[in-house]
Amino acid sequence: MPKYVAILTFQNNDERLAIRPKHREYLASLLEQGKLVLSGPFADESGALIMYQADSEEEVRSIIAADPYTTVNAIADLQLREWKQVFPAD
Repeated sequence: MPKYVAILTFQNNDERLAIRPKHREYLASLLEQGKLVLSGPFADESGALIMYQADSEEEVRSIIAADPYTTVNAIADLQLREWKQVFPAD
């Protein structure tokens, strides 16, 4: 199944921090479903890197659209790229 890397840049930090527990619950549910590979914020909290596993880019965009961060307009910029793993061998 293809993997996709999302690089997020944050905005609306007060709203984002208020909803962060729900965002993390959402990510935990994706992990249980096998849709989340890894995630975490950058050290300066300006954004995050999230890796998804999904059938298509459209599916990933739907997953991101349902994220609580999207509902409070916490994402200023989203870069989404399909990623090809080389090491360790998949």
